[in-house]
Amino acid sequence: MYQICVSGASKGKSVEEGRRLAHAVGEVIAKEGHALMTGATVGLPHVAAQAYKRAGGLMSVGISPAASKIEHVMKYRLPTRPYDSILYTGLHYIGRDVLLINSSDAVISIGGRLGTLHEFTIAMETDKPIGFLQGAGGIGSEIMDILHASGHAQGDDIVFSEDPKELFEKLMKILDERYKEYIDLYD
Repeated sequence: MYQICVSGASKGKSVEEGRRLAHAVGEVIAKEGHALMTGATVGLPHVAAQAYKRAGGLMSVGISPAASKIEHVMKYRLPTRPYDSILYTGLHYIGRDVLLINSSDAVISIGGRLGTLHEFTIAMETDKPIGFLQGAGGIGSEIMDILHASGHAQGDDIVFSEDPKELFEKLMKILDERYKEYIDLYD
């Protein structure tokens, strides 16, 4: 079982444009038997987490910027359902993003704004496979320009698709190849 992070817009135009995609990717992760991780936030990650649980997902984990459940709900105004477990980090958004990406085996990014871009840069800096689910606008539609401007070409660990299942399969291929010596650890 891999830990797959769903990253994406918490608000803004790409939430509406990406809702169907987030729902579909949550279902795919559940049906394939992997764990789902998000920033325990609203918007597209929340849609993915809801779909994941409705599809029978085994383990959904939220990584919160808050130090407690009270702070999570009252200060940050973030949901507690549909997560099986939420880690209250007290690291605010910046630290939460680092922990979230580094705790995941791969990242699926949908639309997004500045926070999604931050999670992308962490994935790039830590050599984490990342897939961009296209069609929700936001950072996802600008990512090729960002890669070019940063001097990075589309590498083997960065994949794109408009189809949630196809994107998921591309990421699984990367992970299975990367961890082939240790695949029994992921059973």
